[in-house]
Amino acid sequence: MSRIRVLIADDCTIFRKGLSALLASTEDIEVIGEAVSGKETVAAVRHLRPDVVVMEILLPNLYGIEATREIKMQHPLVKVLILTAQERNRYISRALEAGASGYILKEARLDELLMAIRSIHRGGVYLYPPIAAKLVQEHLAYRAKDETADGLQCLTAREREILCLIAEGRTNREIARMLGISINTVRVHRSSLMKKIECHDRTEIVKYAIRKGLTAP
Repeated sequence: MSRIRVLIADDCTIFRKGLSALLASTEDIEVIGEAVSGKETVAAVRHLRPDVVVMEILLPNLYGIEATREIKMQHPLVKVLILTAQERNRYISRALEAGASGYILKEARLDELLMAIRSIHRGGVYLYPPIAAKLVQEHLAYRAKDETADGLQCLTAREREILCLIAEGRTNREIARMLGISINTVRVHRSSLMKKIECHDRTEIVKYAIRKGLTAP
């Protein structure tokens, strides 16, 4: 089985070494390097070509967001997962706009971190569920006050509910079980809401929810 090649970027030695040891203990992940600054991370990606970079935002020399932007410009196939204690909306929004495929807090459990790494390696987008829920709820509350908002005001209550759950990373099966409806019904609602907000896949739905009026002042 091919292992996921991971580069860890964090300026805290104790945290970085501990995380490296934890990830190295899994069967499908190989830690191929570490970096302590933004510039060092960009250089390490160029040299090591990891599959996934697990990166802190507040790195010295070059912030993680700027490092993410450089990495994605130079190596678009490399995935970036932000792992940080920073949960302000402006950090999340800017990280996704820079090209990060995931955002998770350091308070998360190891199994959640592993899920995030595996998910973005497969081409998905991962947002730590509490963050996703907060962002989507704030987005819906904000847009509910603006009746001129594009597409969102046309959603039914059920479609809004499913939009929230999709942005939290829930699968169709999980949504169906949580709402007590069939998977086919979930698919019908999802297809309808995607047309209304002009999104074509799950990734665009998440980015749509982040992009629309959520940046903290």
